[in-house]
Amino acid sequence: MNRLNANEQGTGTTQELIANGYLPIRDVAGITGVNPVTLRAWERRYGLIVPHRTAKGHRLYSPEQVQTIKTVLGWLNRGVSVGQVKGLLRADQPLPADQASQWQEKRERLCDAVHALDERQLDERFNAELALYPVQILCQHLLLPLLVTLEARWPQRPGATTERLFLHSWLRSKLGARVYHDNRQHQGQPLMLINLCQAPMSPQLWLCAWLIGTAGCPVDAFDGPIPITELPLAISRRRPRALLLFCESGSNTSAQSSLQHWLGDHGVPCILIGIEDQQEAERLIAHAPAEADVTVVADPLAALQTLADRHLLE
Repeated sequence: MNRLNANEQGTGTTQELIANGYLPIRDVAGITGVNPVTLRAWERRYGLIVPHRTAKGHRLYSPEQVQTIKTVLGWLNRGVSVGQVKGLLRADQPLPADQASQWQEKRERLCDAVHALDERQLDERFNAELALYPVQILCQHLLLPLLVTLEARWPQRPGATTERLFLHSWLRSKLGARVYHDNRQHQGQPLMLINLCQAPMSPQLWLCAWLIGTAGCPVDAFDGPIPITELPLAISRRRPRALLLFCESGSNTSAQSSLQHWLGDHGVPCILIGIEDQQEAERLIAHAPAEADVTVVADPLAALQTLADRHLLE
């Protein structure tokens, strides 16, 4: 049970509550990874977590409520929509049978906007989900599966090239702006993210940059392969905490064919993103110089987890 429910609001001073472990919304966002906009939307639209309000209207969350937020994230990670979570918190209930179809419906709505080349509609539908779900949940259940769905459909659709360019341009603009804003808020040395594919506007590269930014770490995103001869110069100037190399699996770019040259000893950890085949990943690591610190992962979510595990986001 929460130490303070909605009917008890107004009891105790702010100082007393903070002394008892209550936290302001910004601190809760830092602990849980759920931004303040989403926490307020959960409260306003679903009554999911109703915090104490101070006399000035500031929200304070009890330790139990912080734990509840983490429980909510556990359900969302399993694919449950936010509208179903409140009922699941009341009892130990099985996972809803229609969880997958709900995310499928969300993806279809975005697909419709892409097929219509309707930027306003795409933006509004995406923003509606962004207000309710943390970034990692959206990447896992909405955006990454959306890209897979569209790539499977486009070979059979007229106008596929235009649709792909429309979506990639929108994603780069949308996520690039968020990465820029996040970088202004973060301190410390950046991560350096380089696109090794010849084609710019890779959506997964920008998803990776967005995930890193929302995790509280600055990121320098180079949306194209810089000359490998200039890589030491870039590293010496920016002194990144790690080097992230993005390479779309299955592509035949000249950069990908010479990956071995990129996986050298650069004096910083190197994470190669986009190699889904485990045998190919093992081969690349085996052929890297013995002194090189190289990790190969399949996608942006795996890259984020690797960075967190190695404390490179702190």
